[in-house]
Amino acid sequence: MENQEKSSRRKFIAVATLGAAGVVAACSGTDSQTNETKLPPLPFKAPDGKVLKAGLIGCGGRGTGAAMNFIDAGPNLQIVALGDVFQDKLSTCREVLKAKRGIEVADEKCFIGFDAYQKVIDSGVDLVLLCTPPHFRPAHVEAAVNASKHIFMEKPIATDPVGARSVRISAKKAEQMGLCMVSGTIRRVQKDYMETHRRVLNGEIGEIVSAHIIRNGGSLWYRQRKPEWTDMEYMLRNWVNFCWLSGDHIVEQFIHEVDVMNWYVGKNPIKASGWGGRQRRVTGDQYDFFSIEYQYDNGMRTHCAARQINGCSNLKKEIIIGTKGIAHADGTLFDLKGNVTWKYPFPKEGDTDETWKINDPYIQEHVNLVSAIRSGKVINDAEAQINSTLITMMGRISAYTGKDVTWDEMLNSDLHLGPKTYAFGPVVPAIPEVIPVIGTETKPA
Repeated sequence: MENQEKSSRRKFIAVATLGAAGVVAACSGTDSQTNETKLPPLPFKAPDGKVLKAGLIGCGGRGTGAAMNFIDAGPNLQIVALGDVFQDKLSTCREVLKAKRGIEVADEKCFIGFDAYQKVIDSGVDLVLLCTPPHFRPAHVEAAVNASKHIFMEKPIATDPVGARSVRISAKKAEQMGLCMVSGTIRRVQKDYMETHRRVLNGEIGEIVSAHIIRNGGSLWYRQRKPEWTDMEYMLRNWVNFCWLSGDHIVEQFIHEVDVMNWYVGKNPIKASGWGGRQRRVTGDQYDFFSIEYQYDNGMRTHCAARQINGCSNLKKEIIIGTKGIAHADGTLFDLKGNVTWKYPFPKEGDTDETWKINDPYIQEHVNLVSAIRSGKVINDAEAQINSTLITMMGRISAYTGKDVTWDEMLNSDLHLGPKTYAFGPVVPAIPEVIPVIGTETKPA
């Protein structure tokens, strides 16, 4: 009975997680002959079809990259509208798209301002690429779904629990409407990660008992304030350093690695116990390092740590620990003595066999999205990104407060970060550039 339960759980996780990476869930599942989980197909290009017109909302570096990734995903794909709050960001994006992909976006389809997202949505596009700072994602997702547009949404999908719940409501509505939604968490559509995950699901390291997830790297960019900038402009131009706009780096960047952990574990933690701090960050109100322990309903614990400080030892590794072995999620399995039992057969330069070739995951996301739209077989991976966003928020809030945070508290929290209205000038209510400090002051003896 115990083995049957374990087998059933593996099959459930396989359909729930691998299926979203392919064109449709039915393309993945379990082989009836071998009882092994199989990978869904991963075409390098989307099939041909009628022209699909996309609008880009958020014209910074990632947005510009996403627009080119969309164009590279297959034939008859167009970027026909652009929107941003800053003219210089939009102009630079426009220049890059013309120089690198020969794309010319008409003047009348270029929109500036806090309402630019709605103008892009209403410009006659079939789908939207949502690439603004993540604070704005919930409102943009809701507007796009209400307008019946397919969606690519960069990670994370929110910076607070209220926003995450809003996206969950919009995602369920999108599914009911037959709209496709694809998230920018990339690893679940990357073949080396997918094959490693498949092998773990098939029991090659036994039952998962823990995970150790690390992303230690250098500091991100920042902007020094200019005298002519209002509070709002300063924060928007320096958005990766403000929690209300980015969610802090545990949410905005570390979500990639935490999402891998959640993919393997297959369920959400019940509690987070976190700590962190700041030593080198120059601007904003965020930490530059985190360490979080997650606890699950069966007593299992996992550990996640991230740092963004220059001049330190760096490491990015998702380590999954089982009863029979250990997996490095990017392509290696070990036994419990540390011996390699399998390694992803990365193609060598000049190899013409494409069996193990890995498509650029930033393009593969759009291949999957376009393929689903053109086939009429709905794809919607929003739930996985919503859960991973909430898990990283749990860690951030625990580290900021010095208190344990439960999953139920996250689902019921009324925490909303940022202003209620958007305009250049003072941010109302004011958001001070103050670093969170935990605990209480130690009094002298």
